Amino acid sequence: MRHILIVAPNWIGDAVMSEPLVRALQQTQAKISVLAPPWVAAVYRAMPSVDDVIEGDFKHGRVELFKRIALSRDLQQKGFTDALILPNSWKSALIPAFAQIPHRFAYTGELRSFLLTQSLANPPRHDRPPMVAHYLALAKLIDPQIVINGAQMQEPRLHPTPASGHLAIDTSQPFFVFAPGAEFGPSKQWPASHFAQLASFILQNDPQPSIVLMGSQKDIPIAEEIMRQTVCENPLRLINVCGQTPLAESMAILRHTKGLVSNDSGMMHIGAALQIPQIAFFGSSDPSHTPPLSSFAGIMYLNLACSPCHQRICPLGHLNCLNQISPQSAFDELHRVMNLLKVN
Repeated sequence: MRHILIVAPNWIGDAVMSEPLVRALQQTQAKISVLAPPWVAAVYRAMPSVDDVIEGDFKHGRVELFKRIALSRDLQQKGFTDALILPNSWKSALIPAFAQIPHRFAYTGELRSFLLTQSLANPPRHDRPPMVAHYLALAKLIDPQIVINGAQMQEPRLHPTPASGHLAIDTSQPFFVFAPGAEFGPSKQWPASHFAQLASFILQNDPQPSIVLMGSQKDIPIAEEIMRQTVCENPLRLINVCGQTPLAESMAILRHTKGLVSNDSGMMHIGAALQIPQIAFFGSSDPSHTPPLSSFAGIMYLNLACSPCHQRICPLGHLNCLNQISPQSAFDELHRVMNLLKVN
C-alpha cells in the first residue's frame, strides 16, 4: 500500500488551497500523512482525507540540520513510498531525502533538483495559474490516472471537528467576523477607518448581531483602532479576540458566523473552505491567483493600473487600490453574498 507524505506550505492560506490536492490523492487508496508547521497543522486536521498530521517546528530562515536529520530518522520508520513537497525552498526537500523516501516530487525550486526524483517546472511569475491548480498538477506525478477536473475538485473544503471546550465567544448569538490583518504587510490591509465604518453600518442596520474582531497578536493594534472608530451605542456588540484564539478555535467560531469580512489572508481561505458568506479585499495581491474559492464569496478589487504590485508597502505611497474601496460598497456586497446563502 502506498504511503504518501505531503510536506505542507508555511502559510495558512496555501495550506487551505492544498486541500483539493489531498482529496485527489485519495483516488490512489494511499495512506496520506502531512508534515506541517504547528501553526498550520489545524488546517490539515480539518481535512478528512488526511490520515496523520506530523508537526515539524523549524525556525524561519534557518536550516537546523540536526533537527531535520532527527525527524527524518523517525519518518524513515513509517514506510513512506512517496513525498510531495509543496514549498519551493531547498530546505523543505531535505527531510524526504534524508528519510530516503523513494519517490520525491515537487516543483523546481532553490537549486534542489538533486534532492528530487521528479519535478515540474515552476511557471513564470507573470503567468502563474491559480494556486489550487498549481498544487493539483502535482497529483499527476503520483499517478497519471488521477482525475483532477471539475469545479468541485477545484474548491477547498474543510470539516473541522466541533470544539470540545469553551469558545472565546457565545456562538449561539448572531455575529459577523472581521479579520483585519494580513501577514504579508500593510499593502494587503483595508484601512482600519473603513473597517470601522462598515462595522457601524452593520450595527446600525440590524440591532441583533455583534462584530467579532479575529486575528493574531500582530492584529491587536488594528483591531483596537477599529473598535475606537466604530459608532456603536452598546460596546458589548464589539468583541476583540485577536491573539486569543488558536487556529482550531478560530475555525470552530467561523463555522457559526453570519458573514466574514477580511483581507486576502489565511482567514479568507478558511472562510471560503467553510462555505461562509464573505467579502474579501484585494489590493497588492492578485485575485486570479489566490481567490476565495466559494460560491458565497465576493471579491472587492478595483483592478487599478498599478495593481497587483505584490509589494509589502505601496510603492506609490497612496494605497488607492484599497483606500478607494468604499465601506458602502463593501456593505452592499456583503448583503449580496448573504442573500446567495438564502437562495441556496
